Amino acid sequence: MRGQSSTTGVLTMNEVVARTGTAEKVWRSLAYCAVLIPVALGALVVGRGAAGWWRALRTRLLQAAPVAEGRPGTGAVAVHAVQSLLLGVAALIPLGMQVLMVLRGALYGFVDPGPYDTSWGGPTRGGAWAAHFLISVPLSLAGLALLVGIAAMHQRLTASLDGERRARWLTPVTAGLCVAGGLFLVGWVRQI
Repeated sequence: MRGQSSTTGVLTMNEVVARTGTAEKVWRSLAYCAVLIPVALGALVVGRGAAGWWRALRTRLLQAAPVAEGRPGTGAVAVHAVQSLLLGVAALIPLGMQVLMVLRGALYGFVDPGPYDTSWGGPTRGGAWAAHFLISVPLSLAGLALLVGIAAMHQRLTASLDGERRARWLTPVTAGLCVAGGLFLVGWVRQI
């Protein structure tokens, strides 16, 4: 099939970037990650019939080439929904980072009324604003890259619902990402 990798039938990251522009790909991945939790919760309720939802997300949002539809069992869809829910929860961290970087980076001068004596870049409002903005840019880019990676991982997970062979690294990396996200969240809340 045109647009698919010849070995797996699943688009690689390089093939996806080649098919779409980088900015469009990032926005599509951001939207994809934003809907993971609601679709996963719906799939847990609906069961086997939800397999088509994942296919629709892959083809519409990520513009992945459609694959031959398999008939996954109820258990496979439930396991996939739980994995999707975990990835969706992990995606909340970089999604939240994007909001935080806009509010505390680009709009810092409007969000924090001052005084700026102890702020990074202070004691002036302009210096504090510039410092927070410059710090937010690489962090925002890292968060966007993480969202693209999460969307690509989930796309590979979804392809396995249709009978594609799942890479051995996929499940441990998904679990590791979720554990790392949980540790990050605990560290953030406790401010270490």
